[in-house]
Amino acid sequence: MNLYLLSILLGIVEGLTEFLPVSSTAHLRITEALMKLPVSETACAVGSTDCLQDVAYWKMYTIVIQMGAILALMLLFLGRIVGFLRTFPRGESGDRNFFNHPVTLTLVAFLFTAGPVEALHKLVDKNLDSLQAIALALVVGGIIMWAIDVWAARRDQISTNSVEEMNILQAIWIGFCQTAAAVFPGTSRSMSTIAAAQLVGMSRPAALEFSFLLSIPTMLAATAWDLIKEIHPSKHAEAANAVTAHVVMNGERWGVLLVGTVVSFIVAFGVVEWFLFWVRKHGFTIFAIYRIVLGVVLLAWGAHYLGK
Repeated sequence: MNLYLLSILLGIVEGLTEFLPVSSTAHLRITEALMKLPVSETACAVGSTDCLQDVAYWKMYTIVIQMGAILALMLLFLGRIVGFLRTFPRGESGDRNFFNHPVTLTLVAFLFTAGPVEALHKLVDKNLDSLQAIALALVVGGIIMWAIDVWAARRDQISTNSVEEMNILQAIWIGFCQTAAAVFPGTSRSMSTIAAAQLVGMSRPAALEFSFLLSIPTMLAATAWDLIKEIHPSKHAEAANAVTAHVVMNGERWGVLLVGTVVSFIVAFGVVEWFLFWVRKHGFTIFAIYRIVLGVVLLAWGAHYLGK
């Protein structure tokens, strides 16, 4: 396939799935496997420098095109973000303080994600290379999301109807739960934060908005960190005799990267608006069913058609 057409396809997949609770990581890994992209050093023959450089490039590409989706979300939520910063720390109604303002709560949740993820980075890397682990995470995450959404819809009282009503304990809990999305790729960052928020009494709209707000520092930090690791392999990798290669760029590769990022931005911009509208009216059931079906299909036939 032409590299530019391939980049458009990957940009569409990233933009469609980044903020839906279906796991963009799972969908990109599946698409890359279907397209036979070299994304693992183990597929390269010993001494194959060109193959290793291709692997380094496509790993970097997958990381960078997320920036398009992040920028789309930041643009859509610009008004809310500016409003939160403008009213810090007292809040719009003057009843907040430094410890329970949405800005602080977002940063607290981020910190309680970043710490555990860094401590468990070896497990993260191992699961990212396993389509079976991703498939299991899709199924289990779908069942959990479905059960929590049904339970939350039937409860008599909701304690938190907006992010301005949140407390620090809710933020800590959501941050911890977001760790599952990194440790078990296929779980979905969006799914884990939304389900966690609903469990502690937040309404669907409030859970969704905080999930979006939390995704901004989380994805910016994760993208920057992963990009640094791909461009400058760590001393840990060298010490472990890991096969690595630096990213080598040329005009075509820059063009392919730009196309994927722009497409990701455009698609994500439309998807977020639609997702907000859908969830307020219908909830998360359709996404849970889709996850379960995709995970079962991947478990049944993934190894045969896509490899491990």
